[in-house]
Amino acid sequence: MASGAKLIRTTSRLRKVAAFTAGVSGTCYGFYYVCNTHQLVDWSSIGIIRFGRAFFTAASIVIDYKTSLMWKDVNSTGINELYSKIHLRSAEKLKKLASLNGGVFIKAGQHIGALDYLLPQEYVSTMKVLHDKAPQSSLQDVKKVVEEDLQCKIDEVFSSFAEEPIGTASLAQVHKATLKNGEDVAVKVQHPKVKDYSDVDMNTIEFLLQMVARIFPEFKFLWLSEEMRENLPKELDFIMEGKNSEKLDNLLGHFKFLKIPKVYWEHSTKRVLTMEFYSGGKVDDRHYMVSNGININQVTKNLGKLYSEMIFVHGYVHCDPHPGNVLVRNSPNREPEIVLLDHGLYQALTDNFRLNYAGLWLSILAADVNGIKKYSQVLGAGDMYGLFTCMVTARSWESVSAGIDKQSRTQSETEEIQQFVSTYIPEISQLLNSIPRQMLLLLKTNDLLRNIEFSLESSRSSSSFINMSRCCVRAMTDHQLQSSKSIRQRVNIHIRRHVTLLKITLYELYLWVASSSAVTKLRALCRFDIFLLNR
Repeated sequence: MASGAKLIRTTSRLRKVAAFTAGVSGTCYGFYYVCNTHQLVDWSSIGIIRFGRAFFTAASIVIDYKTSLMWKDVNSTGINELYSKIHLRSAEKLKKLASLNGGVFIKAGQHIGALDYLLPQEYVSTMKVLHDKAPQSSLQDVKKVVEEDLQCKIDEVFSSFAEEPIGTASLAQVHKATLKNGEDVAVKVQHPKVKDYSDVDMNTIEFLLQMVARIFPEFKFLWLSEEMRENLPKELDFIMEGKNSEKLDNLLGHFKFLKIPKVYWEHSTKRVLTMEFYSGGKVDDRHYMVSNGININQVTKNLGKLYSEMIFVHGYVHCDPHPGNVLVRNSPNREPEIVLLDHGLYQALTDNFRLNYAGLWLSILAADVNGIKKYSQVLGAGDMYGLFTCMVTARSWESVSAGIDKQSRTQSETEEIQQFVSTYIPEISQLLNSIPRQMLLLLKTNDLLRNIEFSLESSRSSSSFINMSRCCVRAMTDHQLQSSKSIRQRVNIHIRRHVTLLKITLYELYLWVASSSAVTKLRALCRFDIFLLNR
C-alpha cells in the first residue's frame, strides 16, 4: 500500500510538472515565433524565454530520472550502466542549455566541469568543453561597450584593435589591441547583456535547484547557487578584478617566475579592463612545453609553490586556475615563467579556516588518521571524515591511510574513485551543503591543479605535496609564534620548524634521487652519504 501511494504521488507530481512545462514552453515558443518573425528584439535575452528554456530542460531531466528508474532495484545488475546513460543524457541537455542561454548558465556549467571526483564523470567530462566554447559577442557589440564605458571613440585610445578575440569566456572576451604609444595590451570586454540578465538567470537557477531538491530530497545542490550568488557580482566588476591582481602581485612579487599583467587604469572600467599583453602556451599543453624547451617539472613545482603559499600562508587564493587562465613561457634567460590571468574569482580565507585546513593536510601527508578525523570534523565534515578526505585528495581511503605520497594514483584507483562518486552522490551532496563555503572554491581549485599536474605527467619529485608541506608548516608555526608568551617557547617552535623543514627537504632529495638515471643516482647517493657523515 505504501509503495502504491508513493507511486500515485510521484505520478501526480510528474503530471503537474508536464502540464506546467507545456504551458511555459508554449509561451516561450510563442515569444520565439513573434520575435523571430518581426526581428524586433533578441528573443534569447527575454527573461521568460530564458526561464522557460531552463525550466523545460530541468523538467525533462527530472522526468527522465523518474521514469527510467521507476521500479528499478538500486542493487540490481546493470543499474550502474543505467545511471551512466541517464547522467550522460542529462549532461548533454544541460550543456545545450548553457550554450543557448550563455552567461551565468555557462559559468555554472564550467563550475560543474571543474568538480572532478565530486560529481559523476558524465557531467564533469561533458561540461568541461564549456571552458573553450563560450559564445562570442560581435565586434560591433564589443566596440559599443568599450566606447560607452571609456566615453570616446575606440580609435582615440587604440591604434589597432583585433577583430577576433584571443579568448572568450562566459562573462567576457579578450581582444589584443595596441595603445597610441605603441604598447600591446589585452582588452577584456564584458558581454553586452550578461549583467542585465544575470539576476534573472541566478533566480532561475536557484528556483530549479530548489525544485530538484523537493522532488529528489537526497540530491541537494543548493551550494552551487549559493556559491555563484555570492561570487557573480565580484566577477562582473572588473575594477575589483584589477585590484585583486595588484594585491596578489604585492603578496607574491618575490616569486620571479610569476607574471601578473599590469592594469592600465586610465583605460579600465567595471566592464572594460585593459591589461599588459602576455603570450604563451596553456599550462596543461605538454607538447607546447616540450617543443619550446620549457622545463615541465619546474613548471609543476612552481605552480605548487604559488598556490600553496596563496592558500596556507596568505589565505588569499586565485580560484579559477583552469588552463586558459594560466600561461607558461620561457624568460629571456630560459627560465620557465607562469602568467596568471583572470583575477575575478578570489577566495579570502579566515585565519581559523586556513590553519585548520593546513592541519588537515599535514595529517593527510603524515597518514595520521586521528588528525584527519579531528580536522575534518572541525571543518564541518562530522562523521563523514573519510568521504571528506577522499574528496579533498581525490584518492581512495586505502591510499590516504597508507600515505598518498607513497604511491602515485593508478588508472584502477581513478576508476574506483569515479565509481565511488556515482554510488555516493547523496552523501557527497549532503557534505557539500554542510562544509564552509570557503571550502567549495578550494575543492574546485584543487581539482583544476591536479588535472594540470596529471596532464603534464610530471615526476613525483616535483609534486605539489612537497611545497604544500612546507607552507603548512610555515602557517602553523607562524601562528604558534604569534601566540607564544616566552622566549623559550619561541626558540622551541623555531627549532621544530627548521627540523621539520629539513626533513621535508631530505624527502624531496630522496624523491629526486629515486627518479634520476643510474649514473646520476650513484653520484647523488655519494654526495648524500657525505652529507650524512658530516652531520
